[in-house]
Amino acid sequence: MNADKVVRIGGASGFWGDSSAGAVQLAQVPGIRYITFDYLAELTMSILASAKARNPDRGYATDFVDVTVRSILKTCVERGIRLIANAGGINPHACANAVAKVAQELGVAVKIAVVDGDDVMPLIPALRERGYTDFYTGAPMPERFVSANAYLGALPISRALDEGADIVITGRVVDSAIVLGALMHEFGWQGTDYDKLAAGSLAGHLIECGCQATGGLHTDWEKVPGWANMGYPLIDCRADGSLQVGKPDNTGGLVVAAAVAEQMLYEIGDPANYILPDVVCDFSAVSIEQVGENRVEVKGARGKPPTDQYKVSATCMDGYRCTGTLSIVGFDAAAKARRSGEAILERTRGMFQEQGLGDYSAAVVNVLGTEELYGPHARQHELREAILRVAVRHPQKAALDIFSREIAPAGTSWAPGTTGGLAGGRPAVAPLVRLFSFLLPKADIKPRLTVDGVEVVLAAAPVPGVVAVLEARTYPPQSPPPSSGDDVTVPLIRIAYGRSGDKGDTSNIGIIARTPELLPYVAREVSSQRVREHLAHLVKGEVVRYDVPGIDAFNFVLSRALDGGGMASLRNDPLGKAMAQILLSLPVRVPQGLLPAV
Repeated sequence: MNADKVVRIGGASGFWGDSSAGAVQLAQVPGIRYITFDYLAELTMSILASAKARNPDRGYATDFVDVTVRSILKTCVERGIRLIANAGGINPHACANAVAKVAQELGVAVKIAVVDGDDVMPLIPALRERGYTDFYTGAPMPERFVSANAYLGALPISRALDEGADIVITGRVVDSAIVLGALMHEFGWQGTDYDKLAAGSLAGHLIECGCQATGGLHTDWEKVPGWANMGYPLIDCRADGSLQVGKPDNTGGLVVAAAVAEQMLYEIGDPANYILPDVVCDFSAVSIEQVGENRVEVKGARGKPPTDQYKVSATCMDGYRCTGTLSIVGFDAAAKARRSGEAILERTRGMFQEQGLGDYSAAVVNVLGTEELYGPHARQHELREAILRVAVRHPQKAALDIFSREIAPAGTSWAPGTTGGLAGGRPAVAPLVRLFSFLLPKADIKPRLTVDGVEVVLAAAPVPGVVAVLEARTYPPQSPPPSSGDDVTVPLIRIAYGRSGDKGDTSNIGIIARTPELLPYVAREVSSQRVREHLAHLVKGEVVRYDVPGIDAFNFVLSRALDGGGMASLRNDPLGKAMAQILLSLPVRVPQGLLPAV
């Protein structure tokens, strides 16, 4: 293997609905070998399952075919760029057929591979009888699922590329596997090269969320230029697992060590034991270093043998939900908005009682603009514009049809300055989908690979032998130096960066010291207990802090933090995106002389 070999990979999509600009931009980058696409958020599978139920030729991310492939396929074929996407969703073979049709229309020849076998719906009855429960909540299996898919790994993707596939389309695979599979193919990494598999998984994790690696969601957002033309991430990977993160020339965005560090901690739990299908990753000693303008080097990931189980994410129906909004202007806007929301609920509850429909399962009245997500830390100020948001759940659709109708009368019945709903028309009633997660032995699931319609026999995944014990890197006991008398109280954002995300009803918040000198103060001031107290109005479970000394950081994992999370949550922030912003308002004491310049 050529030690100097570099493989350039671009990440063009972080979710189904991301900008179509990413793929077009990356297809023009000199030397790029692969463009990867991540479309499948946890609850996207239920949306795709419903689409397939209505039309057996659907159930995949149609944008990948209709927009992306159609716009870049000719360029990619001419330049030898291969595409890897989990766009197949519930129906990867239908996605492959649609891509083949577009290729034929464009007059280009491509070899298309499909990875599936992740659908475990046929196993559900037996698993229910065996008493499987949700591993987050312990709840028993519901009577009916909409979807149930295991997170597969990178081995089938690597084999597809070995077979000469130009385009690899998968169902549910772990997000980072679409990059790891390419690196295993390019560098000949084996299933037992755990440090390299961990490094390749980190490479995939860094670019799986699109522009979040190039300045998107960065704490210091005001320093990020060119939002209208954000550059999508590029990684240059070497055989030893080290990599550099960059972006296309002449694009917006910002590739800096702090933003890449934020992304490394995004939506992970214990950084020393990040469990993936192919490897258990230890990112605690990873180093992230600025090596040039818009150029960051990442190295130091370690790996351990994988577990013998796959994670399965299933979705089930649990009634219906609806969210209505109204804009209210003028004196006492917030008070008027809250009274209007309460009146809507009181009126509709009376109608439900008359029709024997029962009460709401849950109902929330928010006045956006009053900092409700900050709870007791909200600042009080007079509003002359406010947005009323009323979110409700009910077992019966008929009840929420009534709720949807009764939003509009507020425009003439109650508060002066009511200007109507933000979305226009009546709010839609939608099925409420909950996530149900469990673990399944890998022996029960058989990944499948098909290349140009011909099934390829896959070798069994390697069986771990003796599991290596890696001691996670942690901070030695430390205390800040004695105070010199110039300590000041500032919000946490002055001494740290932060980013947050979700996994079901769990949120994680990565907090990174702005300088090594500030690390002891971050450690002292931002304890698990203080985080739990600061976010007590949102977090109902425990808060665990993990050390990440390689990047002067901590990762906080908050359980029962999102009101059920995803579509099940009635909060204005069901995915935990605002949690870091709220925590960054935490007051901390530090020496004034250590504060970075504003």
